[in-house]
Parts: sequence; C-alpha cells; structure tokens
Amino acid sequence: MKILLDCDPGIDDAIALAVALGSPDVELVAVTTVAGNVGLGATTANALRVCAFLGREDVSVVAGADRPLQRSAVLAHHVHGSDGLGGAPLPEAARPPDPGFGPDRIVSEIMGAPGEVTLVAVGPLTNVALALRREPRIAHTARRLVVMGGSYTAGNITAAAEFNIHADPDAAAEVVAAPWEPVLLGLDVTLRVRVGPVVMDRWRGFGTLSGQLLEPALAGYLDSRTRADGGGPAVHDACALACALQPDMFTLTPATVRVETSDPETLGRTTVELGPATGAHALVATDVDVDRLWALMEAAFGRVSADVRGR
Repeated sequence: MKILLDCDPGIDDAIALAVALGSPDVELVAVTTVAGNVGLGATTANALRVCAFLGREDVSVVAGADRPLQRSAVLAHHVHGSDGLGGAPLPEAARPPDPGFGPDRIVSEIMGAPGEVTLVAVGPLTNVALALRREPRIAHTARRLVVMGGSYTAGNITAAAEFNIHADPDAAAEVVAAPWEPVLLGLDVTLRVRVGPVVMDRWRGFGTLSGQLLEPALAGYLDSRTRADGGGPAVHDACALACALQPDMFTLTPATVRVETSDPETLGRTTVELGPATGAHALVATDVDVDRLWALMEAAFGRVSADVRGR
C-alpha cells in the first residue's frame, strides 16, 4: 500500500512513523512535515531523526507549511517537550530534508499514482488544504484520506477542540468539505489506545527501539488528560496509520462533520452528526479493537527493532 504520511513529529507521530516503517505492506512514498506540535524546523528534523535511527534514510522527507493558513501558530511544547520528542536521545540526522514543498509533494504523489496513494494526515491540516488549493482533483484521485483529528465529545487543547483541528481550523474546514469522504479518527477513539504499565512492559522487549525512542519519549509525553487517571499516554497518530492499513479494526460510521472557524470560544470544534440519514460525507471512527491495534503495532516494532539491532 502506498502511504504518504503528513505529520508534525511529535511523540505519537514518531511512533506512527515507526509503525509505518515496520509494516511490510507499506510503501512509504514520502513524509511531509508541518508546524504543529512544535515548529516546522523541529518537526522536520524529528522526522529525519526517526528515519535515520530506524535505518531508513531512503525515505523522502519534505518540509511543508510553517504556519496555519491565516492564524497565529498554536504549538504543543507543553505536551511533547521543547524538542518535540520528549527528550528522546536520538542523534541528529546527517541529511537535510529533500528539496520541494510539502503540499506540492502531496499533489505530485497522488496525481502520479491515481487511486493508489493513501494520505494519512496526523498533524494540522495546513499542508493538505494547500495541496487541495493547488490541485482540487486530489480529492478524487487519492485512494483515501485518513485524518487523526477532531472529537464528537470533548477536546484536549481546549474544552471544545482537539489540537490538530484547533491548530488550523480553516485548513480543517476546507479539507473536510472537499469531496473525498475523509476518515476521521478523533479523541473519542484514540483515547482508548493508551500505553499503560502492561503495554510498556511488553514494549521494553524491543531493545534499542524501546530504550532510545519509545520509553524516553513516552515518559516525556506530558498530556495531562491522558495521565490524569494513571492510564498512560494515548498514541493518537498510530490509530490513523492502523486504520489506513486495517480499516476493519475500527467501527467507521457515516457522518457529517463541520469545523467551527468563527467563535473564539469553540474554535476548531468538530460538530459531528452520526448516521447516513444526515447526508454523510465522512466516516468517523466510533470504536476500535484495541488488542488488534496493539498486535499490529508490536509486530511492526519487532521488525524495526530487528533492523536497529542488525546495524
């Protein structure tokens, strides 16, 4: 499966990238980066660092938008740490990002392989909106768009809004309104996929992958909502990658989705009406088989862990 990962690494983005690199069914055609959890320089450097650490310097990494479409940047250093990876001791990559601009790369990959490229977007949707503005036909030409973003209950960056949507609500509104039946995985599902003590005990078996990335990054993941009850941090972005690979792992419900772009009190809120009778234009995840998701992730970790040990 051809996947283009648009991301803002970010701890859970880095974990999603590791899952992609460890999945034999994935042909990762490119990684495009966007400002979000941290600034664009850091998100791009982090994508390069993770690829280098996992021995995949062949993966194309292209920097995208460094700010939202029309608003001031909203970052999440308070969650992901000053470097975006919670202080995980990954060395700097030896190579720079590839030339070009992320939205242009999204367009070229999708239009160059009609019906084949699944776009997995796990950061603010600025790059995707800019790609649509450049070439609206990508909405009909992509195999599928899978988004980590939104919520049909409560938010996390504000009471009303999830971070990725809130960080660029105008971009999100444009992307959701485009004619490609996006699949949205929001907090209602991703907060069920949390790395508690039992899961972390298993992950310690992945050697260097665990010691240099998984454990230190997750230890630095300061998401107060997912830690308040001791349940551990949620791996939001890995859910989107898993849904692209095995959509039957999730319950996907037809829905209409609207993004609030006017009211400052609820900016970025996703209003979701579930059910086909609503004139649905999207699919919204409402449930997940958590055990299957852990199995998929851990199989991928096992493969990349073996690659790290072998170098």
